Amino acid sequence: MKKSQLVLRYSQENPEATIPQVAEATGVSYPYTYKLLSGKPKTLIEPGKVVTFHGVSDGSSADYYVLPEDAKELQDLISHKDMNAQIGEIFRACYRYGEVAHSEMLRDAKKIKFYAEAEIKRLERSRNLADEINEGLDHLV
Repeated sequence: MKKSQLVLRYSQENPEATIPQVAEATGVSYPYTYKLLSGKPKTLIEPGKVVTFHGVSDGSSADYYVLPEDAKELQDLISHKDMNAQIGEIFRACYRYGEVAHSEMLRDAKKIKFYAEAEIKRLERSRNLADEINEGLDHLV
């Protein structure tokens, strides 16, 4: 569990607890706990649910991190986000990074790099084609 989730959960379960008490009980530093619990309302994302709290985002608090309720495996997420082949391969390699015997970390890192470079080339070709089309249209006007 992320430290932001520990702090949030403890503060929700113990609403009378002060910030120093929350920090001590969760083992999270006072400055981080203070930043998290003071300020404007934010949303902490946990799989399948959104929890609103007052604090500073730690990067995990955005609606686009909410998992679809029917997602059971990576392919469900890849389809839900409409990822192309390159991005899907990067996503898979990142998810299994260092966890499977048939794919060492170095192999996965090279695979991520290969597909990232392929995606960059695809995007650059698209941009160049769009620029050429726009230049052609400018000459017609």
